[in-house]
Amino acid sequence: MRIAIVEDEYLASSYLKSILEQQDILQIAEITVLKSVKEAVLFFTQNNVDLAFMDIHLGDGKSLEIFEKATISCPVIFVTAYDSYAISVFKHFTIDYLLKPYEEQELLEALSKFKKIKDSFNADAALQSLVALENPETSKIQRHFLVNHGYKLISVNESEITYFAASGKHLFIYLKSGNSYLYNNTLTDIINSLDPFTFFKVNRKYIVNRNIIKEVIKHSNQKIELILTVPAVENDPIMISKKEINNFKNWLDQ
Repeated sequence: MRIAIVEDEYLASSYLKSILEQQDILQIAEITVLKSVKEAVLFFTQNNVDLAFMDIHLGDGKSLEIFEKATISCPVIFVTAYDSYAISVFKHFTIDYLLKPYEEQELLEALSKFKKIKDSFNADAALQSLVALENPETSKIQRHFLVNHGYKLISVNESEITYFAASGKHLFIYLKSGNSYLYNNTLTDIINSLDPFTFFKVNRKYIVNRNIIKEVIKHSNQKIELILTVPAVENDPIMISKKEINNFKNWLDQ
């Protein structure tokens, strides 16, 4: 099996390469490290591999640009410090993604997943998803949300939304006006339809609009609280899920 690593950080690529060389899940014959979009495009126009690891952001552009200039038919595991964008790509395309800093066990689990589903990987469908994700004109970001209000149907624009909140099995949309509406979806599903720059799923209860974040309070490295410009549901404190803290920081830094 041949593997390519597209990563411009030496320590990151060395760490990944060392784990791959020592693991016993896959039999690897060759590992190629590529440090830029340009280098990767040249490599993939002349070579094929069985699996690729890619950092999304490289020194000379996004690794997704490689797919526009070269044919890549193998599955990809993204290794990145980037947050919502990586998750969007993962949902549409990859075998898996690893969020930096990751542990060795997370990489081994990704390799096991690849081993199980590699034979059913659909490269054509993957490429179509990538193109749609990169092209704002064809991406399926939901901008309006149809809700019931008595005997009326109201189309809510995303700009009016302060946050989405889950309550039991129900999902509610909260607006700047103070109104709230029941919406027929789930927090897990709706996040995949939202603009990843504007909205972030901070925990299992909330998806918030960045424009209504008033303060971010760091109680500790593993405990961060959001203060919004509008009241939260039942005035409960909104805490960032521990596993989303790095994602959230990167999202705010866009």
